[in-house]
Amino acid sequence: MFRTRFSTLFRNSGGELRNGWWIALFFLLLAAGVFPLIMLSSSLGFELAPWMQALLVLLVSLLCQRLRGKPQAQLLGALNRQWLRQLAAGVLLGAGLMALPALLLTLTGQLSWQWHGLGQTALLAALLLFVGVAVTEELTFRGFMFQRLIDGIGSWPAQLVMSAYFVLNHASALKQGDSWHYLAMLNIFIASLMFGLAYLRTRSLALPIGLHFMANFTQGTLFGFGVSGSAEQGMLSPVIAAGCPDWLSGGSFGLEASVPGLITVILFTVLLWRWRGSAAT
Repeated sequence: MFRTRFSTLFRNSGGELRNGWWIALFFLLLAAGVFPLIMLSSSLGFELAPWMQALLVLLVSLLCQRLRGKPQAQLLGALNRQWLRQLAAGVLLGAGLMALPALLLTLTGQLSWQWHGLGQTALLAALLLFVGVAVTEELTFRGFMFQRLIDGIGSWPAQLVMSAYFVLNHASALKQGDSWHYLAMLNIFIASLMFGLAYLRTRSLALPIGLHFMANFTQGTLFGFGVSGSAEQGMLSPVIAAGCPDWLSGGSFGLEASVPGLITVILFTVLLWRWRGSAAT
């Protein structure tokens, strides 16, 4: 009797390792790679670039998927023309996600623009930065761990857990100010639901990666707003009208912390929720 109960603690009725233990293994392997990499970068004096983080999370995710005996297509989505089309669709949606609130603020006279321009080197650096960030965060929050939670507790409980974790991951940025603190927190939480829906509707990471990447790239590199509180130099420099409150413009945090940004992310989330996509939830 004891042996049976002990066995069910680790394995389900089908004899497979329970999803919670797979998540624990994912974190353990990630830590086994992260800590030596941090120590190495500190001793050799190089920066732990986003592409390095993305590569580490990808390798750990693929390793866990291999240990489960499952194909990588279940993790990333089938790498075919459909994957590329979904990536392109995500890029278009990500651009619109930031262009709409910027346009609204411009049309209402709360925002004007100055051309700043970026050299090829700065543009390439920004491109690599935001690709690395998008791949790292989507693999972490919509990849192996999210997919194990879906199998274990269902889609929407998994969405709520990962969205709370996504907010927690931005905690240091959210502590930078008071006027937009709760607005930014709500925006980030709903954005995570939106990225999660992009995965659930396609069962592929292509759409959420494209959406996440281009939202950050448009907000920071093209429009010159802060990205989650991190100041960015863009091709354009936004000039916020005198007296425009931070809750309307987003202040130093970026459009993510503005009411127009919140309205837009809610709109895009509802659209993804209503879209049946190519996979049933």
